[in-house]
Amino acid sequence: MDEKPTISISIIGHNEAQNLPQCFESLSWADEIIFVDCESADNSVEIAKKYTNKVFSRPNLKNLNINKSFGIEQTSSPWVFYLDPDEIIPEETAAWIREEIKNPEYDAYLFPRKNHFLGSWLKHGSQYPDYQLRMFRKDKSHFPCEHVHERLQVDGEIGRSKHPMLHYPYPDLDIYLKKFNFYTSFEATFLLENPPSKFSWINYIFIKPLFRFFKRYLVKGGFLDGFPGFVAAFFDMMNFPVRYFKYIELKRNEISYNH
Repeated sequence: MDEKPTISISIIGHNEAQNLPQCFESLSWADEIIFVDCESADNSVEIAKKYTNKVFSRPNLKNLNINKSFGIEQTSSPWVFYLDPDEIIPEETAAWIREEIKNPEYDAYLFPRKNHFLGSWLKHGSQYPDYQLRMFRKDKSHFPCEHVHERLQVDGEIGRSKHPMLHYPYPDLDIYLKKFNFYTSFEATFLLENPPSKFSWINYIFIKPLFRFFKRYLVKGGFLDGFPGFVAAFFDMMNFPVRYFKYIELKRNEISYNH
C-alpha cells in the first residue's frame, strides 16, 4: 500500500507577530511547517515556536527569494506550499490540497488570491483572481533569486486551483506605506544594477503610471471597490515614478561618492 503523500508549508517573516497566529491557525492540516525568521524585533520567533519546532533565523535580505529558497530547502515533504505570514488557507482549500496531492495532475499549482485592503476584499482592478504559484513538487521547482518579484521556476506542468487563498497585507495605510517604501527601494537598487535607457524617465514618470491607473481603475473596474479601490490603484500607479526617483538619487549619490 502506498504511503500517504505529505506536504510541507514554508513561511518567511520579518516582524509579522500580528499576522502569524491567524496564519498558523489555518495550517493544522499540514504535515510540516517551516518558519524562517528574518531578524524580527518583535516576538515572531516565540509565536512560531508554539506551532512548529522547525524555526530558523536568517539575515533580513532585500531579495526575499533568497530566504524563501532557504525555507524550501529545509522542508522534508515531496510537496511544498509557500505561504506569506499575512495569508490564510481556508478549510475548503486545505481539503482540496490534501485530496489533490494523492493523485496530482500537475507538478505545480496556481491559486487565486483574495486581496484584502483597508478592510475590504478588492474584487476588481486586476486584484482578483491574482493567481499565485504556491504549491509545487520540491524536486521540480526553484527561485532564480535574481529579483524580489520573480516567479518560481517549474520544470513541469502547471495547473490552476479554483480554491482561493486569503491575503491580508495592509490593515492600515501606515503598514502599506512601509511596504511601499521597501519595495520601491528594492526596485530602485535593481535599476541601479540594471540601468534603463537614457529616455526611460518618460516611461517611468508618465507612460507607465498613467497607463497602469487607466487600466486598473477604469478598464478593470477598480472604481467599483470604492475608496480602497482608488487608494490601491493610486499607489500602484505611483510605484513607477517613486522607484525611478529613488534610482536617480542612488545614482547621484554613487557619482558623488566616486568623486
